[in-house]
Amino acid sequence: MQEKYAPQDVERAAHDHWTARDAYRVTEDTSKKKFYACSMLPYPSGKLHMGHVRNYTINDMLTRYLRMNGYNVLMPMGWDAFGLPAENAALKNGVPPAKWTYENIAYMKKQMQAMGLAIDWSREVATCDPTYYQWNQWLFLKMLEKGIAYRKTQVVNWDPVDQTVLANEQVIDGKGWRTGATVEKREIPGYYLKITDYAEELLGFVTGDKLPGWPERVKLMQENWIGKSEGVRFAFPHDIAGDDGALIGGGKMYVFTTRADTIMGVTFCAVAPEHPLAAHAARANPQLAAFIEECKSGGTTEAELATQEKKGMPTGLFVTHPLTEEKVEVWVGNYVLMGYGDGAVMGVPAHDERDFAFALKYGIEIKQVVLVDGEHFDYHQWNDWYGDKQRGVTINSDSFSGLSYKDAVAAVAHALQAKGLGETKTTWRLRDWGVSRQRYWGTPIPIIHCDEHGAVPVPEKDLPVVLPTDCVPDGSGNPLHKHEGFHAGVVCPVCGKAARRETDTMDTFVDSSWYFMRYCDPKNSEAMVAGGADYWMPMDQYIGGIEHAILHLLYARFWTKVMRDLGLVKVDEPFTKLLTQGMVLNHIYSRRTAKGGKDYFWPHDVEHVLDEGGKIVGAKLKNEATSGDGLLPVGTPIDYEGVGTMSKSKNNGVDPQDLIEKYGADTARLYTMFTAPPEATLEWNDAAVEGSYRFLRRVWNFGLKLSAMDLGAAGAGVTGAKALKDVEFGKEAKALRLEIHTVLKQVDYDYQRMQYNTVVSGAMKMINALEDFKALDSASAQVALVEGFGILLRCLYPATPHVAHSLWSQLGYAGSLGDLLDAPWPQVDPDALVQDEIELMLQVNGKLRGSVHVPAQADKAEIERIALASEAFVAHAAGAAPKRVIVVPGRLVNVVV
Repeated sequence: MQEKYAPQDVERAAHDHWTARDAYRVTEDTSKKKFYACSMLPYPSGKLHMGHVRNYTINDMLTRYLRMNGYNVLMPMGWDAFGLPAENAALKNGVPPAKWTYENIAYMKKQMQAMGLAIDWSREVATCDPTYYQWNQWLFLKMLEKGIAYRKTQVVNWDPVDQTVLANEQVIDGKGWRTGATVEKREIPGYYLKITDYAEELLGFVTGDKLPGWPERVKLMQENWIGKSEGVRFAFPHDIAGDDGALIGGGKMYVFTTRADTIMGVTFCAVAPEHPLAAHAARANPQLAAFIEECKSGGTTEAELATQEKKGMPTGLFVTHPLTEEKVEVWVGNYVLMGYGDGAVMGVPAHDERDFAFALKYGIEIKQVVLVDGEHFDYHQWNDWYGDKQRGVTINSDSFSGLSYKDAVAAVAHALQAKGLGETKTTWRLRDWGVSRQRYWGTPIPIIHCDEHGAVPVPEKDLPVVLPTDCVPDGSGNPLHKHEGFHAGVVCPVCGKAARRETDTMDTFVDSSWYFMRYCDPKNSEAMVAGGADYWMPMDQYIGGIEHAILHLLYARFWTKVMRDLGLVKVDEPFTKLLTQGMVLNHIYSRRTAKGGKDYFWPHDVEHVLDEGGKIVGAKLKNEATSGDGLLPVGTPIDYEGVGTMSKSKNNGVDPQDLIEKYGADTARLYTMFTAPPEATLEWNDAAVEGSYRFLRRVWNFGLKLSAMDLGAAGAGVTGAKALKDVEFGKEAKALRLEIHTVLKQVDYDYQRMQYNTVVSGAMKMINALEDFKALDSASAQVALVEGFGILLRCLYPATPHVAHSLWSQLGYAGSLGDLLDAPWPQVDPDALVQDEIELMLQVNGKLRGSVHVPAQADKAEIERIALASEAFVAHAAGAAPKRVIVVPGRLVNVVV
């Protein structure tokens, strides 16, 4: 053995061994229990970050532990390779997205391999590979056939300078991120998937205890996003006619509410800027027309509108209250979305926080119609008590006054229905999924446009529609528009006349909605999924960040149900258990420049300024650093912003490659597992990294010490429980085995519940016990030592596979128990937990005075005798006679004198 722990040498040798064995290739094996463990596939942005290291190490520990327990375990990996960042990189660097993407994949794959992850690379997929995305296209065509996919117009962000659609994140303060032009809202045609057809089932699984392995937090997020609402849809009648003389909307403006009990408190109505009533009023009102244009630069999603300032303008139009027949003014509100419900809302300022703020801003009447006993209604400050539906009764509501929420809703709904103006209705916050993207780097939508036959599906035999890989986006719109090769020779499948390909590509959420299915049959060119999916699905454990808790998981669940209904898979839900790992945080340091900009500084260039109590109150440079103001000298004051998510933009990231080169992959893995439970955030600590490295050196040095001992036949002691039965262990050896097997019992439990931080704590207890063990004067003591170290190596192996593999092989354990990859997981020996002697705390008159050792099976009389004869009692009793002896079994003896 090498005298010094050299992680690079150890890890290189381990990789060579695993590669030579093709150790991680997995096939379907019905003779074993299967387990499918998968981390969310990464975007190939260029380098791994510590969040990746943590995610994949969690998965790797689970995989290795289960393999040692006899499971057939699949741990695959792939690349979420389409998307906007590649186009942005192309704009910046002048290279095709394909080249940038594949170079990043190669580098990140090399980093993953350096981490020693047990990935079956034979199943690798990249979503930008035509052999993958052809199945996106194939299933899209199947959805078209079934009516699940359809075409309609959609509202998008349009940059009038670049002549392109922008993603929401590319719109900054209403302007295009690249051109600075005011972004417009435009309606253009696009394709949608009817996820709303599955809303009831999607909701039922997260609310009906059908996903017990999911965090409650995530299920609640999904429930809220799907947003089932029971309420009343009703109309405000009007006599407003359009230019053609016909009443707009048939003379009815519809709204939906879950709080029909407040209908008598309506003092205004608000419509979306695109609503027909708004358009009608704007024709004769230039100010309103200008306001509507201003609204077009706002957000296109409900989430965006929730955070922006609420603005409105009256239209001068009035509708009729359906019950009181009073006139109600119609406003245009920038917070009302045409795509949600009917594009109009009833305004009840007294009992809706948004309407309350709107009414205060514009001086609209506020009318209280719900009373909560004991609560004062404040017309100047929002009344938080309103949200509890069960507490209030209606007031100021004519014949509907004095009713509870439930009774009032029923009565109002009945009255509206009698007038033919409303009915109870279930609505959903969930909207159909728009999958068309007016960008280049994505799956081409398999549609051909013909002047005569319109949008025609590409025949299946012509799939895949291959995306050109030589395009370099220049910011002037989708380059597919002018790519001659993409359109060359395209004819209408119906009439054979010259036609043009669809240039929209699919939302990248499509790519990530089923990749985990493709891992099961990655090389099958004849089917999207086949027998592999029948064997592996549903996935047993999914691991990823909480940021994917809504859209990715929701779309993956929907996609699975569509595949099920098309007969492709046999499962209702894709993921049995879900773990959302915590983020990796680090300190953030910054400084404002003379021009008002902000520079960020690397933690290794900064030292903290502490107050008298040791609290961080600031920071200063300990190394020279460049900034927008030039070179800053040592000692320059720096702002300390606390801790936050690691980010390249804030110079607080830690490059895993640097960590691996300095300490080795095992240290990086061990640190990310030991510092915090998997679900908790992990705050970076350089000293703790060094501590993890020192621990592995201790393990290595103990192995070196063991290799230098003349242990003779002691190795036979690790051949299994049967051989250990024949060993007569002495007192010290029994004590060591008791400690090792007690910790093993807890470690095994912690592995089962994926509490890997306490697994590492257990390994540290084991090395302490082994290092403290001095009795090597008998063969049985040597057996106990060798057995204990073998248990430690197996407990450490899932976290630090390289060093564990090296020590296991070099110390001869492989000779009796086989390669560590498939060595049996150590079992707790019940005999080792049986104690001949136990230690009891000794108290005299209730004060701790020492301890006594008694036979484990001693009765009360014998315990009393031993306690009274002990040196500790004799010394502290000072000759006083004992009056009473109290024995607490297994814990203490208290002698009252």
